[in-house]
Amino acid sequence: MFPPDFQWGVATSAYQIEGATEEDGRGPSTWDTFCRQPGRVRDGHSADVACDHYHRWAEDLDLVADLGARAYRFSIAWPRVQPAGDGAANPKGLDFYDRLIDGLAERGIAAVPTLYHWDLPQPLEDAGGWMNRDTAHRFAEYAALVADRLADRVDLWITLNEPMVVMAYGYAFGIYAPGKTLMLGALPTAHHQLLGHGLATAALRAAGARRIGIANHHTPAWPLGDTAEDATAAAAFDDLLNWQFTDPILRGRYPDLGLDLAHVRDGDLELIAAPIDALGVNYYHPTGVTAPAGDALPFTMRDLTGYPTTGMGWPVVPDGLHRLLVDLRDRYGAALPPVYITESGCSYDESLDDSARIGFLTAHVGAVQAAMNDGVDVRGYYVWSLLDNFEWAEGYGPRFGLVHVDYATQRRTPRASYAWYRDLIAAATP
Repeated sequence: MFPPDFQWGVATSAYQIEGATEEDGRGPSTWDTFCRQPGRVRDGHSADVACDHYHRWAEDLDLVADLGARAYRFSIAWPRVQPAGDGAANPKGLDFYDRLIDGLAERGIAAVPTLYHWDLPQPLEDAGGWMNRDTAHRFAEYAALVADRLADRVDLWITLNEPMVVMAYGYAFGIYAPGKTLMLGALPTAHHQLLGHGLATAALRAAGARRIGIANHHTPAWPLGDTAEDATAAAAFDDLLNWQFTDPILRGRYPDLGLDLAHVRDGDLELIAAPIDALGVNYYHPTGVTAPAGDALPFTMRDLTGYPTTGMGWPVVPDGLHRLLVDLRDRYGAALPPVYITESGCSYDESLDDSARIGFLTAHVGAVQAAMNDGVDVRGYYVWSLLDNFEWAEGYGPRFGLVHVDYATQRRTPRASYAWYRDLIAAATP
């Protein structure tokens, strides 16, 4: 059984649902630029309209309320608040999030805003983006502007969403915005994001924020062979793509990456390791790893086989979530703050009778329960996602929503999984 105060919720992000990319003073983001580069996004899609949440937010909050959800995790678009990435706030941008948070309060739903979910203002990228240490300071200034307006009504702040993905997909592999292919040269972007987290945490505390966390993407490395080389490769993968983003916060140091960290300055780790109130865990699947085969990296990533797959071709491995949560407990001990599953979900086809999604979520909720039975302090579970949305480089192909969106008409239609989740929440509510 889940405790009575367990926080059942749903999650979205600004760039994936808001649209209105050129309205009310919003500036361009790296993703706006990326979408306009031929061949970057499937079928040439863009998020110019997306789910039109900017105009339909009240309808969408009603969907959250009708679920009985206790929390709504959303993100604040930095270019909507600070179009150039610095300077004074855009009043109309803050007004939108003010209305959104008031709307959540009126519906009895806890607001869980994420300050950065990948939509960096383009002028900051032009100045170097997350490769530029100054971006961390700009992020803290932005956090202060937002918190000064909204902190009195926010339950839990999330500073960054998945800094690992920004480093790897955005700056190392070139799959996501800004599309850089720096490989291991992208390493400073990890540190600068974490420094931004530390500086923003201080700014949020100064503005009266009640609780602060960060949402990390965890894809545990599972060695596909039984050689010592495979085990070493899996450990290198975990250090680079998992523990690099939690060790500095919870241990005050980086794992041994075997790489030059000249970009880390005296005092940085003390800022990064400021206490947090929650650790967000985004989990979708483990990653198969073998010893490197001539790669530029100390490991080679392989598909896991022998498991059912989602519409994205991702393996469905609920036990991976259970094992991850136990590993976090064992690695960090008393330093591990309460954990929230800030993203858990899957993409399947457009069907409204989405029994596969119900099976996926049922199994992953069960994995969370098993981890809690093993002593892991998990306080919430947020399904990704409330709505079908713009799925980054895959455009509008994947469908992650509890609610189907007809992009031509913007009609929202709850799927069978929406009713299942509503019933689960109701059964768990005293």
